[in-house]
Amino acid sequence: MTALVIAEHDNAHVKGATLNTVTAAKAAGGEVHVLIAGHNAAEAAKQAAQIAGVSTVLHADAPGFEHGLAENVAAQVVALAANYSHILFPATAAGKNVAPRVAALLDVAQISDIIHVLGADTFDRPIYAGNAIATVQSTDKVKVITVRTTGFDPAAATGGSAAVESVSAVAASADSSFVGSEIARSDRPELTAAKIIVSGGRAMGSSDKFNEVLTPLADKLGAALGASRAAVDAGYAPNDWQVGQTGKIVAPQLYIACGISGAIQHLAGMKDSKVIVAINKDPEAPIFSVADYGLEADLFVAVPELVAALG
Repeated sequence: MTALVIAEHDNAHVKGATLNTVTAAKAAGGEVHVLIAGHNAAEAAKQAAQIAGVSTVLHADAPGFEHGLAENVAAQVVALAANYSHILFPATAAGKNVAPRVAALLDVAQISDIIHVLGADTFDRPIYAGNAIATVQSTDKVKVITVRTTGFDPAAATGGSAAVESVSAVAASADSSFVGSEIARSDRPELTAAKIIVSGGRAMGSSDKFNEVLTPLADKLGAALGASRAAVDAGYAPNDWQVGQTGKIVAPQLYIACGISGAIQHLAGMKDSKVIVAINKDPEAPIFSVADYGLEADLFVAVPELVAALG
């Protein structure tokens, strides 16, 4: 058996989600290959070759792959699929865009969002916002899988010595073209990769209060800022800060939830955090049921006091 991991990258750097996906691929057994489909992406291929546990890096280079258009990447994966028993994608926006197309073109069922590998054909995945775990067994010849990255430790980014092989790039699809992108720039860590996250909920009351109270704490801790869906819907925080079932799935070393009640949709996105600290004045708030440390207090008093205590 050989597994193919579809790397997520920006043509120069392999993104962290790829490392978690490699770990899942290794758990399925057999060799692990990584596909770098990009344009002028030799540096990304070189980085992929250094990932521990990877035996071969396939490098497909063409202008049509520069922006990761799903139609083009899917066609490239399908062209290589006959050589693999498992094809794995990170369960990120990019991975979720390409994986269903690959599964459809191969006429197999996609296995989504796995969190454990029980065997070469058997996997665990969360359902009902993580309240139940489904064990899925696939008899398809090729398993097309998306991997919830918080469920697997990242493979070591260095220490490997995989061979890099060039493969013929498929022709670009005429059905889609890249028009442009608007990328949010921030000096803070990217939310899904951050080791510390400070999140705010509806109780923040306004965008001004959100920034006034939580930004100093995030600055002290070198943390990313997150928000509940209620806070995002109310306009207190931008969409790309949303943590939860309909936002981003995170698992930092430390998650500080300020004024977040703990609706099931939010818990689904952060309950795998290593340490959860909840600050809420409602003693019945569901967030306390998953918190390692809970502080029943007014966040507008407690958070500034915490910032002051941190010096």
